[in-house]
Amino acid sequence: MVDQLAARTTHLVFAALWAGSVCFVAAVVLPLARDGAFNTTRPLEVISSRLTTVSRVSSLVLFLSGSHLAGTTYTVESLFGSVNGWLVLAMVALWLVLTALVEIAAKRFEAGLTGKKIREPAREALPMFWAAAVAAVGLLVVAGLLSANVARLL
Repeated sequence: MVDQLAARTTHLVFAALWAGSVCFVAAVVLPLARDGAFNTTRPLEVISSRLTTVSRVSSLVLFLSGSHLAGTTYTVESLFGSVNGWLVLAMVALWLVLTALVEIAAKRFEAGLTGKKIREPAREALPMFWAAAVAAVGLLVVAGLLSANVARLL
């Protein structure tokens, strides 16, 4: 019981941290960079590096806490044969997509910054970060559906 509470709390805190970080970069930082609000690449390099760190740590914590929750809550049959199980599988798919998108987008952005350009790398990375933000919001929506136990309403 205590392990479930700790796992759920940890899972939700890191999911919110990760999703919020990705959405902030996609909605605020990159549009500002694209529009010329930064005079130097250094702050953007630091932001991108920190986002990558937050993403990797969150991805690992979510994998570990989610695996524990799934392993103690679901059987193979209920994972593949129930609405909540399908939501968990959707969450795993979105987790993989978000992890990949953030890694690829951050690498592309950082590679562009090494040329001491700001606007062009931001403009090119923005669509991938928007896609990552959509995946992040999708993860939170699925988490909300699971938390509300939407399966009992169907």
